[in-house]
Amino acid sequence: MLAGKSITVGVTGGIAAFKAAQLVSNLKAGGASVQVIMTRSAREFVGQLTFQTLSGNRVRTELFEAAQGGVQHIELATRPDLIVVAPATANIIGKVACGIADDLLSTVIMAATCPVLFCPAMNVNMYRNRVVRRNMDMLKELGYHFVEPETGRLACGAEGQGRLAELDDIMEKIITLLVPEKDLSGLTVIVTAGPTVEPIDPVRYLSNRSSGKMGYAMACAAARRGARVILISGPTSLKPPHGVELIRVETALQMYDAVMEHFPGADVVVKSAAVADYRPKAVSPQKIKKHGRDLTIELEKNPDILAELGRRKKHQILVGFAAETEELETNARQKLESKNLDLLVANDVTQPGAGFGSDTNIARLVYPGGRTVPLPKMDKLLLAHRILDEVQALRKVQQ
Repeated sequence: MLAGKSITVGVTGGIAAFKAAQLVSNLKAGGASVQVIMTRSAREFVGQLTFQTLSGNRVRTELFEAAQGGVQHIELATRPDLIVVAPATANIIGKVACGIADDLLSTVIMAATCPVLFCPAMNVNMYRNRVVRRNMDMLKELGYHFVEPETGRLACGAEGQGRLAELDDIMEKIITLLVPEKDLSGLTVIVTAGPTVEPIDPVRYLSNRSSGKMGYAMACAAARRGARVILISGPTSLKPPHGVELIRVETALQMYDAVMEHFPGADVVVKSAAVADYRPKAVSPQKIKKHGRDLTIELEKNPDILAELGRRKKHQILVGFAAETEELETNARQKLESKNLDLLVANDVTQPGAGFGSDTNIARLVYPGGRTVPLPKMDKLLLAHRILDEVQALRKVQQ
């Protein structure tokens, strides 16, 4: 999704400047070319070397620094596809609102022809100040974009709105601005997410560690790209993405029925749910009491939803997931072939940043025919868009 995109990140002088380092890292992991511009105040909080290392480019700081073959601020203003100011202080917001260009960052923004995204972060009283609010409203009317700050405890000890927005929210806004076209418009995408739970008695059940975050990211990304999304979800604590049709299920049998009901009308199916392979053969109608001896629970096999979809598919693109703890590629390739998938997303859940409940993932894309593409650690929403890019490529080949 970000591959081939050029993004300039402007860092201004606030305590949240250290979070911009992770933002730059996320953008690079997504394939973007990143240029960082730091104000003089920003350099009081974070060193240039940090951003130079993460971006792979020399950090720009001075307005009158010599450029190669052109005017520096014009080159920096016309090259990027997007400018992101994070954190954006009241100072930079006020400068741009008043048309002031007295340093490199403000000058680049003044000369920019691409979208500009401000991510404000400041003291709650400063954020509430009527002058700051007026400046923000003015910039919004002029077509500048904002990601509103979070509410919580601020670095100064105060409570209220002013914390830099979560990086996931900033990344989602960046992707939305860079890919305004709805390339999945007219398509129906089924996404399964979360765990299933298999009851033992009215109190206990068998389940797994899936949080549903990857599946919900897939549903969010597909909806953002214009698809009709049917999200079939096991129990999670996640808020459903805006614009999706949510079907809540608990057991593997319920998920099987829901998927099969909607499968004939689907164009793409993304099976990211962690479905229980087995269920108790008999469910006790009452709570099983402890009697001082071992308890044996007889299990029976659940239907293999993914394998059944592989047998039934006609025009559909079928994407599966494999969470492994050993022999990642061997197990992934066996699953890809045995279930007749078009693409399999495999990850080693023992790696830091790739396990259940994590906001990031480290995936390997596995294709029929032997091709594999290892991906770096990235935000799950960013990975979701990367997977959908591959789905679009597969659809073009299929057509």
